[in-house]
Amino acid sequence: MLLAANIDLLSLVRALPGNVAQGLIWGILAIGVYMTFRLLDFADLTVDGSFATGGAVAVMLIRAGVNPWIAIGAAFLIGALSGMVTGLLHTLLGIPGILASILTQVSLYSINLNIMGKSNQPVTAAEHPLLASIGYVNSKDPALKTLFFSGLIIGVLVLIMLCYWFFGTEIGHAIRATGCNERMAKAQGINTDYMKVLTLMISNGFFGLSGALYAQYQGAADVNMGRGAIVIGLAAVIIGEVIFGKFCEKRKMAFAFTLLAVVIGAIIYYIVYAIVIWLKLPSEDMKLFSAVIVAIFLAIPYLQRKYGKKSVKKPVQEEA
Repeated sequence: MLLAANIDLLSLVRALPGNVAQGLIWGILAIGVYMTFRLLDFADLTVDGSFATGGAVAVMLIRAGVNPWIAIGAAFLIGALSGMVTGLLHTLLGIPGILASILTQVSLYSINLNIMGKSNQPVTAAEHPLLASIGYVNSKDPALKTLFFSGLIIGVLVLIMLCYWFFGTEIGHAIRATGCNERMAKAQGINTDYMKVLTLMISNGFFGLSGALYAQYQGAADVNMGRGAIVIGLAAVIIGEVIFGKFCEKRKMAFAFTLLAVVIGAIIYYIVYAIVIWLKLPSEDMKLFSAVIVAIFLAIPYLQRKYGKKSVKKPVQEEA
């Protein structure tokens, strides 16, 4: 009764625009996770580092007076460079993918500190031109709020269509073949090492881009801002697949719909996150709640396969 008395439904409604904005920004990261996790079948943990690196680079450039569009472009490139390092550690030195990505992630922590000069660097819409800011979401000017959300939605849709086009090209099909069956891809003359490095570069470019927008949104770049990013990215991918998987199957432009479902999965994740906060559950348990949410959605497909189908008895053949 006491919990119900302290719950204010309006506070949840007021928080939803901010959660949608965060979901769209993290949806860009989720698209990158989908590339490595589903298309390439590569466990890439570089994301926790490259996400923060993208934010650090963008914020420091903006603070130096660089145009924010150029700043997020630089964030994409530095993220791609991080992915290339992971890819080369794996392909040239033979280090297992998950260990190669951990090595890059750990290295990026020190690099991020060197980029920023300290663990945190602020950037505000009042002092600098920003492409994303929580101030735009909370603005009393409806035109500014509409411009921000429309720009963010259009930007995400453009990225989805670019991915749809790219993975429909010969190189894109080669990447899919590498992830599906590497030995068969090699037998067909595909340079699988090159495809791995290229995919890791593209996906980590998306991580850096997402980090650049998120740092602007929250008003600061922090060396720890990427901690747990892989969990959020996987949650978005799994939620999108579980809820919209059947809708995306056997449909024209199915791949584009799948990427859109991944972005919507990120939005749903942040709405669930908002509900957890709204219910006034302990803030120190938020990481635990995040892990539980991911575990639940990861288990749903397995449980559906195991218990969703009724066992079909084979007809008993009559003896001759």
